[in-house]
Amino acid sequence: MTLTVAEKKTYTYDDYLSASDDESYELIEGELLMNPSPTPYHQRISGIIEFELRKFVNNNGLGEVFDAPCDVHFDDENVMQPDIMFISKNRLNIIGDKNIQASPDLAIEIVSDNSVYRDMEQKKRLYAKFGVREYWIVIPETKTIEVYVLDNGAFKLVNEPGTADHIESPIIKGLKIDFKTIFSF
Repeated sequence: MTLTVAEKKTYTYDDYLSASDDESYELIEGELLMNPSPTPYHQRISGIIEFELRKFVNNNGLGEVFDAPCDVHFDDENVMQPDIMFISKNRLNIIGDKNIQASPDLAIEIVSDNSVYRDMEQKKRLYAKFGVREYWIVIPETKTIEVYVLDNGAFKLVNEPGTADHIESPIIKGLKIDFKTIFSF
């Protein structure tokens, strides 16, 4: 008896673009992954963080804030849609007609039941590889946020989740959001 091993197809940006318009996808290391719709709880948290971030960024003329679905095209095998992202005003040139064409300064992912590995391992590794300067992992279940800063090509945790009453951004100086605001329901 001969065993055969099926080769795994590596998808490209062209494949990604031809995927169904009715669904949301990400392309991670050549694997085309569907994104299920987020829960209302996820969307509440996302909306609050985006509102607070956008308000601070706009009031201080710091750049632009985007939310999913908005493609970040890293390369032909990696296209992701962070839940929320910030691009500083000196890097606005990376905003293309169809996507963001380089790493945002800040990427924020809100963990869902089906995204734990993707957000906490795959995306964390790839965001570091492609030069995202700051990465937040929001964990609704524990009402905590892990803040990572890029340090010599790898992310370094810069806060102790669960020990503070607010979140601060190391790269967006002065941005501070109370946890009571984010997890107010």
